[in-house]
Amino acid sequence: MSDAGNGARPTTPDAADFLGVDRGLSEEERAIRDAVRDFGRAELLPHVAEWFEAGTIPDPRNLAKAFGRLGVFGMHLSGYGCAGTNAVSYGLACRELEAIDSGLRSFVSVQGSLAMTAIHRFGSEEQKQQWLPRMAAGEVLGCFGLTEPDAGSDPGSMRTRARRDGSDWVLDGTKMWITNGSIADVAIVWARTDEGIRGFLVPTDTPGFSAPVIHKKLSLRASITSELVLDGVRLPADAILPGAEGLKAPLSCLSEARYGIVWGVAGAARACLEAALEYAGTRVQFDRPIASFQLTQRKIADMLVDVNQALLTAYQIGRLKDAGLAHHSHISFGKFANVRAAQRVAATARAIHGANGITLEYPVMRHMVNLETVSTYEGTEDVHALTLARTVTGISAFR
Repeated sequence: MSDAGNGARPTTPDAADFLGVDRGLSEEERAIRDAVRDFGRAELLPHVAEWFEAGTIPDPRNLAKAFGRLGVFGMHLSGYGCAGTNAVSYGLACRELEAIDSGLRSFVSVQGSLAMTAIHRFGSEEQKQQWLPRMAAGEVLGCFGLTEPDAGSDPGSMRTRARRDGSDWVLDGTKMWITNGSIADVAIVWARTDEGIRGFLVPTDTPGFSAPVIHKKLSLRASITSELVLDGVRLPADAILPGAEGLKAPLSCLSEARYGIVWGVAGAARACLEAALEYAGTRVQFDRPIASFQLTQRKIADMLVDVNQALLTAYQIGRLKDAGLAHHSHISFGKFANVRAAQRVAATARAIHGANGITLEYPVMRHMVNLETVSTYEGTEDVHALTLARTVTGISAFR
């Protein structure tokens, strides 16, 4: 039906929302988007290049408390001090955070979608009461230990073990590439037991637990990444997550975090497009802004399509999730498609910036290298491609 009869007139589309996705947002969703966007631009953006160059977040506990006041930790969870928002609202928050930097979205995602979701979904009532309100407030930090040095895409081959010793559990093993590991107060550690894979709440001051920081990263530098070493870590019987049995438990948490990536990389892509538009409009060569040249305009058109198709994909998956209709392969579709789109946009934006694009004065190279990590963690591109093909063929290529 045409809008002509009611007097509506089309307006010139905005580059960041060319297809009008924001028109489908509720008032509450817009308010959450704007609150996180304003916080990110005022409190994070002025510092993130410096943090990236330094290879750390200088004061993560104060940052955690600020995120807690903002209400983004575990915002999609209900009760225990959590905001209880819908999935689209959480996605919008991830989009705004990753528009600043992937490491900052990861900071929030690991706390809320991995550590807090594991406790919320699989913990006892006592565990939930003990940990979740303080984690939602940013007073306590968590991490999530699944990946190992020799068990990345195949977490079922993990070597970390938990054995019974009387009424206690004793954990031995190593986890790798753990965001917030060295600053966490509690680690959710997944280990092999005689009864299968189980999850454990490990206070990080427990004897035998250590979390050395991983240095010399060239990507996701505004983030703290650690190894977890468990050397005879003794835990009481009630440290186990009673509802988590088998590999499906940690994988379901990863699916929650992966959903945030679907939105987050759309934010990184948007930031690169906006930077490229500003730069191309002001950079003059041959007496003309480079935005006037056909080759540059083609690059801008390609970026425009990628950015807005990524947003559409995230939005549709979010609405499916809120309706209870999101299959795990929908989220694989989103990560597979949106990360690749964001990588194309970041690389093209870097090229438009020329030599200036490799400096931290502009955000494009920072996003470009961050996306290399995002492409790898929580399911590589190849793993998600095989997941999608298995869904539509009914044939698994994994085993």
